[in-house]
Amino acid sequence: MQGLIADIDLVEEEKAEACDYKVSADEKFGAKKLYIESYGCQMNFSDSEIVTSILKEEGFGTTSQVEQADVILINTCSIREKAEQTVRNRLNYFRGVKKRNGEVTIGVLGCMAERLKSKLLEEEKIVDLVLGPDAYRDLPKLVKQAEEGEKGINTFLSREETYADIAPVRLNSNGVTAFISIMRGCDNMCSFCVVPFTRGRERSRDPQSIVKEASDLFNQGFREVTLLGQNVDSYKWSASENNKARLEKSNEDEIVSFANLLEMVAKVHPDLRVRFSTSHPKDITDEVLHTMKKYDNICKNIHLPAQSGNSRVLKLMNRTYDREWYMGRVDAIRNILGENCGITSDMIAGFCSETEEEHQDTLSLMDYVKYDFSYMFFYSERPGTLAAKKYEDDIPLEVKKRRLQEIMEKQREYSIKRNQRDVGKTFKVLVEGKSKRSDEQMQGRNSANKVVVFDGDYPKGSYLNVEVFDCSAGTLFGKVVA
Repeated sequence: MQGLIADIDLVEEEKAEACDYKVSADEKFGAKKLYIESYGCQMNFSDSEIVTSILKEEGFGTTSQVEQADVILINTCSIREKAEQTVRNRLNYFRGVKKRNGEVTIGVLGCMAERLKSKLLEEEKIVDLVLGPDAYRDLPKLVKQAEEGEKGINTFLSREETYADIAPVRLNSNGVTAFISIMRGCDNMCSFCVVPFTRGRERSRDPQSIVKEASDLFNQGFREVTLLGQNVDSYKWSASENNKARLEKSNEDEIVSFANLLEMVAKVHPDLRVRFSTSHPKDITDEVLHTMKKYDNICKNIHLPAQSGNSRVLKLMNRTYDREWYMGRVDAIRNILGENCGITSDMIAGFCSETEEEHQDTLSLMDYVKYDFSYMFFYSERPGTLAAKKYEDDIPLEVKKRRLQEIMEKQREYSIKRNQRDVGKTFKVLVEGKSKRSDEQMQGRNSANKVVVFDGDYPKGSYLNVEVFDCSAGTLFGKVVA
C-alpha cells in the first residue's frame, strides 16, 4: 500500500492525504504529442514509461504542455477515495482543454480504470478510452478508434503479461536512477487493499530480460536500479513453467528466487546500485538478507510495511503474520545487516474495530523498530475489498485523524533520532543532481536511501564520500571528503 504519503515534516491532514503525482515528458521524439500524468505508487510511474514506449513506436513524442497534446492519458491510483477524486478533478480540467482544442483523445489508465471499467465512460463523458494495467498493448488500436469517434475499453486481466519485451522510455529521468518492473499483480488478499482486483494475479518476469534491462541501463550511464513488484520477495521464475523464455545454460527445473535475482542483477557491475520495493514481512527470507550483505552494491534499505502493530488487527487485515513474526523479521535484518540498515514502513490508523489499546500497540512497535521513515494513512474503505464486505468501518473520522497524528509524531521523533546517529559518519553517496533548495548544492543518497545534501558541483552518477555534520528529520547535510 504505497503512494499516499504523510511527509514527516508536515502535519496538516490535507498533506497527509496527498497523492504522489508526476507529469511525464521527454519531448525528444515523434510528431504527435502525448501528455501523461501518473498518480500513486512507483509501479504506476513505471507503467507510464511502458505506455510511452508503446506509443513511441506509433510515432508519438511527449509534451509537458497539456495544451499541445493530441492524446492525454492519466494513469490512476485507486488506493484511497481522495486519490480517485483527484483524478476526477483533473478530468474536469481536461474537459476545458478538449473544449478549447477540439480533437483531443483522453484516456484513463491503471487501477481506477480497472476498478470502474465502463462506468468511467458513462460518468466522465469526455473519456474516450479506458485501459487496465494489463491492456496497454491495445493502446494504439484504441487511440486510433477514438480518433475515428469510437470509444474503447479493455480491462482484461492477464495471467501472463509482464511487458518483458518492451524497453521503457525513461520519463523525467535524472539519468542516474531507474525502475525495473520484475513482476506484476499480487496474490496477497489483504482485506483493505484493491490491488489484487485492479492488477490481477501475481506473475514473475523472465530473469534474463531483467538482467539485460539492468545492463542496458548501466551502459547508458544509469548507476542505480530499483526492482519493483507488489511483493518482490515472492518473485519466482522457472524455465519449466515459462517455456517461452528459457534460462541460458540451465536445466528446465531450475527455479530463480528473489535472492537469486538480486545476485544476478548485482553482478551486472559493482558500480550499479540495486534497490528493491516492496517486501512482504511473511516472505522476506534470511537468504535475501545474506545476499544483501554479500554485495556492497545492493543497498542496505528495506521497505517492510507493518500496517499495524497489533496481532488481532493484522489478522483482520489478512496480513498472514502477527506482531511477533514481524519483530522477528526486524531482528533478523538487524542481526544480519546491522543497525545502519534503513527500515521503512507503511502504517494504517483506525482500521475497522481497532481499539485504543491496539493503536498503542502500533506506537510500541514503532518504538521497537525505530523506522527511518514511514508512509502513514488513516483507513479509507475501498469498494469491493474484503474489509468493505466483511467489516464495519466503525472508527470515527476524528479518532482516525488523531491516531494518525500520533503515528506521524512518533515517526518524526525516530526519523530525527535515526538521522542524528549518522552525524559524524562518512557515507558513499551517489550524486543525483542539484539540490531542490539551492543550485549551489548537490544531493544524492546513501545506501540506506537517505538524502544527503552537500556543497559543490560534481557530475551526476559519480560516487563521493560525504561526511555528515548535521541533519533534519528528512535530510542529512554533509561535506565531501577525500
